[in-house]
Amino acid sequence: MTELRRRMVRDMTVRGFARRTQESYVGAVRRLARHYRRSPDELTADEVQTYLASMIDVQGLSWSTCALAANAFRFLYHVTLGLKEVDFVVPQPRQAKRLPEILSIEEVGRLLACVAFPKHRLIFETIYACGLRVGEAVRLKVSDIDRDRMTVRIEQGKGNKDRYVPLSRRLLERLQEHWKQQPPRTWVFEGSRSHRTLHITAVQKAYGVAKERAGIRKQGGVHALRHAYATHLIESGVDVTTVQRLLGHRSVSTTMRYFHVSQARLSVVRSPLDLLDAPRA
Repeated sequence: MTELRRRMVRDMTVRGFARRTQESYVGAVRRLARHYRRSPDELTADEVQTYLASMIDVQGLSWSTCALAANAFRFLYHVTLGLKEVDFVVPQPRQAKRLPEILSIEEVGRLLACVAFPKHRLIFETIYACGLRVGEAVRLKVSDIDRDRMTVRIEQGKGNKDRYVPLSRRLLERLQEHWKQQPPRTWVFEGSRSHRTLHITAVQKAYGVAKERAGIRKQGGVHALRHAYATHLIESGVDVTTVQRLLGHRSVSTTMRYFHVSQARLSVVRSPLDLLDAPRA
């Protein structure tokens, strides 16, 4: 690791950046240095801005990827190198407003039945049962599972907020069965290396394999289980503000998209075509 990279990692660590964010920022800076074959602290602001433009115009990368890179470069130059006057611009695109494709309860069951390894199935069940982000799931500690109060504590989720969600009895039984085979230490889902968490990439790959085996064609990765959790709660009668708190959303408007795709809401609407044969008064 170069001295510059070490300084940048230190600066992100003391500011409480998540490990995944740190990896993304360091990766963006590494690709910038590889592009010019020079250390980033030797580059001019124009060179960095030209590289950002090429990410969109030449490499055809998404706006979100370029925006992440720009944030990484701002952090490097503003914080680590102390060059406050340097700034980088990524043109704002016209964002398409897309609703997630929601897995049905039957599809979730089919997908879980197609998971090859018990540990992967258990983490998918946990994500679906508690509405977790994959990063929250891999960081779950055994001490977060409260069997007396039947709750799960999600520590420092997105936005550095703690929250509690109900613990499913079925999930608790599945966890206890798993712990009989593999007595728990610190983490609920330990990786292959001792005292390390299961890696997010391994979870994402396992989800892709199970989804293909289940014959599911809907878009989305493992985060689709969180989408399904929220939508299925709303369809079962849970109010949107409660779902908002369970998901850890800052704004209820973010949660409302699950209301818009709720089958229970849509099923009460009759198509005008079906009204043609309806008896008239």
